Amino acid sequence: MMRNVPHVSLGIVAVSRDCFPIELSRTRRRRVMAECRSKRIPVVEIETIVETEKDVLRALAELRTKKINALVLFLGNFGPEGPTTLLAREFDGPVMFVAAAEETQKNLIQSRGDAFCGMLNASYNIGLRKLRPYIPEYPVGTAAEVAAMMADFIPIARVRLGLKGLKIFGFGPRPQDFLACNAPIKPLYDLGVEVMENSELDLYDIFLKAKGRPAIKSVAREMAKELGSGNSYPELLEKLAQYEVALTGFMEANLGASSYGVFADKCWPAFEHFFGFVPCYVNARMAARGIPVACEVDIYGALSEYMATCATELPATLLDINNTVPDDMVKAAKPKLKGYAPRDLFMGFHCGNTASGCLVGGALKFQLIMNRLMEDGKKPDITRGTLEGRIRPGRITIFRLQSTAAAELRSYVAEGEVLDIDPKSFGSIGVFGIREMGRFYRHVLIEKRFPHHTAVAFAHAGKTLFAAVRMLGVEDIGFNRPAGSPYPGENPFG
Repeated sequence: MMRNVPHVSLGIVAVSRDCFPIELSRTRRRRVMAECRSKRIPVVEIETIVETEKDVLRALAELRTKKINALVLFLGNFGPEGPTTLLAREFDGPVMFVAAAEETQKNLIQSRGDAFCGMLNASYNIGLRKLRPYIPEYPVGTAAEVAAMMADFIPIARVRLGLKGLKIFGFGPRPQDFLACNAPIKPLYDLGVEVMENSELDLYDIFLKAKGRPAIKSVAREMAKELGSGNSYPELLEKLAQYEVALTGFMEANLGASSYGVFADKCWPAFEHFFGFVPCYVNARMAARGIPVACEVDIYGALSEYMATCATELPATLLDINNTVPDDMVKAAKPKLKGYAPRDLFMGFHCGNTASGCLVGGALKFQLIMNRLMEDGKKPDITRGTLEGRIRPGRITIFRLQSTAAAELRSYVAEGEVLDIDPKSFGSIGVFGIREMGRFYRHVLIEKRFPHHTAVAFAHAGKTLFAAVRMLGVEDIGFNRPAGSPYPGENPFG
């Protein structure tokens, strides 16, 4: 199994202003480390305390020796804003700034640290150096509070490190009727993401060349075991396994200088006539391994899925924000609504690309819409290969990072849940509840011109994803505002 998300090796460096006791920073750092150990937060203590620029060089050497890839800069006292921000600039990884609160009224003369004030000076220097560190909502705390902030930083750092080492493999042009998924890729390069675009012929070529590889039979056996009683087309498995072996082999051969890979592949209508199946089940299996494969060459969809995967270390999926929930279904399911209003509800759907562990009763099926289009609704052959089932009830986050036509990045994030309601339909599908979804749909998704695809994280990851996107320099981040908090442009008269 590939590990396709970064491991965060978090280090903490304390800083101290020369007119304050250095021992204050050292003692407070040690208290933070004790809290981290008690909470089992994996952090490496850096012994160098930064007072001067020479200390910055020593700290960087220690960070390299200890193989730290994410850094917490801890103001144990007021701190030297110049050396502190210089270290943040020179460190090659995500950085968090946090400061120590005063502990007790008994030591406010010789042991007052003034880090509350020092964070203000540090923030000014952060601006001068044009840095984008993570700063918590309230970045000053006791040792226990600082440790909790550091725990929050780990998944944020994982997202940032993942993007830094990511390559997106695209196969084929975007379908004409899905231009909403077509967006300039220049902002991806600005983020440090590599993109390797290929043709559908390249995809077919690597598929044909994979035929006969020894791994195919073992992958087919894995598929049969995973599907169990849902293995509706056992004769199709070797062909699907050949496609999976082709994709994973291509990724291994072409990562190059990158560490992680995802795909955005053309999956219809020509695909089925040449490959003889739909690729959805393989896409689902790849997502379960942390390698999202976005449908319809949705490059930003693949990026968003991967960010959700890094944030949660769980499989993500890409769904259409698809259809409303009928009134009679809402009425019949009233005991299961959990207080959601009808306009808070929608159905998330895709053909069958969601990992089996995220489904209830997943089974190998055929794509009904493509069957109508390509096989006139007759017995399915080339349209087989979806993994269909009801999406498992539980917490979710919908998320997307997207370029506009003018090559400007914008994003949205909203938390909710999949309800325990039978959607009575086909595909990978579920009934989703998000508070004030109706207004969010109109004033963020429509108003900001987002496409119909959304990445779905199977956890509440809004805090992490919002902070990670802010670290990327994205200012326009939509979210579902509560009732009484109007969106810009929302009609105040309803």
